[in-house]
Amino acid sequence: MSRKFARTMLVAAVAVASLTAGLSGPASASAAAAASAAGKPVKQPVSQARVAEHFDLLAGQMPENIALEPDGSVDLTFAGARQIARVSPAGKIRVLATLPKPADDGVNTPALGFPLVTGLVRAEHGTLYFLYATGTADLTGVWRLTPGGTPRRIAALPADGLPNGLALDTRSGTLYLTDSVRGVIWRVPTGGGRPTVWADGAELASTGFLGANGLKVHGGAVWVSNMDKGTVVRFPVTRDGRAGAPEVRARNLDGIDDFAFPGRGDRLLAALDQSSEVALVEPDGRHRIVLTARDGLQNPTSVAVRGGKVYVPSAAYLTGQDPNLVTARIARPRG
Repeated sequence: MSRKFARTMLVAAVAVASLTAGLSGPASASAAAAASAAGKPVKQPVSQARVAEHFDLLAGQMPENIALEPDGSVDLTFAGARQIARVSPAGKIRVLATLPKPADDGVNTPALGFPLVTGLVRAEHGTLYFLYATGTADLTGVWRLTPGGTPRRIAALPADGLPNGLALDTRSGTLYLTDSVRGVIWRVPTGGGRPTVWADGAELASTGFLGANGLKVHGGAVWVSNMDKGTVVRFPVTRDGRAGAPEVRARNLDGIDDFAFPGRGDRLLAALDQSSEVALVEPDGRHRIVLTARDGLQNPTSVAVRGGKVYVPSAAYLTGQDPNLVTARIARPRG
């Protein structure tokens, strides 16, 4: 990756930070701090954090999204390198695919000005689905990679949008994805085809940079974060597959990117990009910070959970220092 390209990415991140700098939210871990001041023992819900892997910033190895393999390997989208890569439990990185470079170098990619791979999900038997945003009609869209195969675009998306978060509903064979610029949720069959707008509205809209961002299918609903507004919104899926009335389930999550549910309930872990933090959000919307830059976070972009283990990729878009993968343990809630 050239110095000019790295500078472009950092300028974009600075813009995100400036848009969220004036927002305010609950004090980080205020309840824990109060308990500690009172001399009471505090059991942290997330602990044993460590940097499990370091990546190469100048090679564009900025991990944007994550999917977990059954053998303990981790699949990542390397945004700046336009790659899908797999990291083994021993730390070996294997590039599974490199996406074609746009003819114009992706300078017309909306909001960012560089091409990048974003959302990533793993389906049964190891097929990977992911998103590619380039600002060009020939490459922007939903892509599929079968084990041992080559990447293939299965659905074209508007070149003036920024496809970002991706989720898979295995029961219906449907892919849901956010467009952070257009402020919509698209729906696409896993077999490919023409995408349709599944949801739109003020809850998904941007206020100047990026709106609808991370996405998950959970508990009969589609959940989506809005980076500009610092919210998490729940859209129930109706019996006929349509989007029900949206409900804002969390606020004041400044610079929220992607998120994950650590269990069957509505607790979630959210990556807060600009502040280099991870927040644990309770079902009632209250949140506390459980991981910070002191744990190694460098502008975290997504979260994944398996069992009691948490995985947090950091792209270092703003810090420009150490793109990495942090792992930690999460305690099960009581009751």
